[in-house]
Amino acid sequence: METSKRKLGADHPSTLTSMNNLAFTWKEQGRLKDALDLIECCFLLTRKLGPEHPHTRSSIASFRVWEREQDPQHVGNDIQSNIRISQQ
Repeated sequence: METSKRKLGADHPSTLTSMNNLAFTWKEQGRLKDALDLIECCFLLTRKLGPEHPHTRSSIASFRVWEREQDPQHVGNDIQSNIRISQQ
């Protein structure tokens, strides 16, 4: 993933796919906090692709589900703020 970031850029679709895959791996390993941090980073980087781009939508969806798994009382206010910002 780091090589992809250096060679292609952090917001390149291939880099974002690698980041997304690593986040899913971390989640499966029980590293939910790390996975959440990485998937949120993916979302923030996908903003320039637009809110309807599949990478953006996937990152948002994963973040919401994982965040609820970590803290069922938390409804995703931070990510909702980021969504509004990305649409401006």
